[in-house]
Amino acid sequence: MSETFRALIIGDKFIPTDSYAEYLDGSEFAVDYVEWEGTKAEQHALQQITEFKGANAVEAPAALLDAVHDAEAIGLHFAPITAELIGKAPNLKLIAVARTGVENIDVEEATRRGIGVVQALGRNAGAVAELAIGLMLSEARNIARADASVKSGGWRKEFPGARIEIAGRTVGMVGFGHVGRITSERLAGFKPDIITFDPYASEELLENCGVRRVGTLDDVFRQSDFILVQARLTPETERFIGERQFRLMKPDAYFINGSRSRLVDYDALYNVLKEGAISGAALDVFDEEPLPEDSRWRTLDNVTITTHYGGDTEDTNRTSARLVSEAITEFAQTGKIARAINAKDLGWA
Repeated sequence: MSETFRALIIGDKFIPTDSYAEYLDGSEFAVDYVEWEGTKAEQHALQQITEFKGANAVEAPAALLDAVHDAEAIGLHFAPITAELIGKAPNLKLIAVARTGVENIDVEEATRRGIGVVQALGRNAGAVAELAIGLMLSEARNIARADASVKSGGWRKEFPGARIEIAGRTVGMVGFGHVGRITSERLAGFKPDIITFDPYASEELLENCGVRRVGTLDDVFRQSDFILVQARLTPETERFIGERQFRLMKPDAYFINGSRSRLVDYDALYNVLKEGAISGAALDVFDEEPLPEDSRWRTLDNVTITTHYGGDTEDTNRTSARLVSEAITEFAQTGKIARAINAKDLGWA
C-alpha cells in the first residue's frame, strides 16, 4: 500500500462522515472528510434530479471541487460526482458509492479516465423488504386510513378494497435479487405462496428461498394477490409495467412499489386505481418528489403513500458506510476491485 494513498469521504444528511469514520479511523492510509452542505430535503431534491437527468444535471458544490484534488478514492452517498469534479481529481482511481444506483455519478467519464465505480450492493435490502411488508399490511388492513380517521375526530370502519390477509395468499415479486431474497425470508412466517418473474435469478437461489418461478411478467400480475416491484432499473425495465399488466390483476389484489417509479407507467396505475379495478396500491416512489400539493395521488382513497424512505434506516446507513469503507480499503491494498461495475473496461476482472 502506498504511504501517500488518500481517500476522501463526502458525507451528507443521510449518511454523515461520522458513519464512515467509525470504520476508517485508524486506517493505514490518509482519510479526509467533507460534508455536502444543505438540508436533507434539499439534498434529496438534488438526488432526484440526478436520478432522472444524470450526474451532470446538478452542479458540484465548490467545497467538493476543492476537496478532491489529492484523492485517489472517493466514498459518498448522494453527492453529485460530475465530469467537472472528476476532472479536478487527477489521482482519482476509485469511486465507492453507498447505494446501488449510480445515477449521481458520471460513470462514462470515470471509465474514460480509468476510474472504477463500486456500488454497495444489498446495503438496504433488509430495510426495503421490511417497508414492503409494512406497506402490504397497511394497505390491505387500512392501517394508515384508520389512523388518519381517528386523529381527525372520526372512527372509520368502512374502507375501499378487499380486507385480505397475507397468509395463504400469493405474493408475486417482480425481480428477485438481494431485496427479493430477504423479503421472502421475512415473509416466511406468514406462509404465503411466493412466485417471481426474474429471468436472471438462479434455480438454486429460488429453491433455497422456497420461491416458484413463473414464465412471464404477465403471469405474476395474473396470479398474485400482492405484487411487489423489486426489479432494478435498466433500459430494458424502464416503464415495463403498464396498462396490460394492471388489467390482468385480480380485483382484490394490491400493487406495491418500493423500488423505482420509472419501472412503472404511473398514468396506467392511476387509472385502474381511480376506477377501482384493483383493491389498492402502496407507493414509496414517484416521478416527482415531493409530490406537489395538487397532485392527483393525494386524492385517491385506495393508495398508501410514503415519502421515498424505504432504505433510510440506521441499520442501512451503517451497512452502507461499512461497505464503502471496505471497498476503499480493498482498493488501497490491491489496486483493483473485481466487482466494480466497469471492472471489465478497466481490466480489473
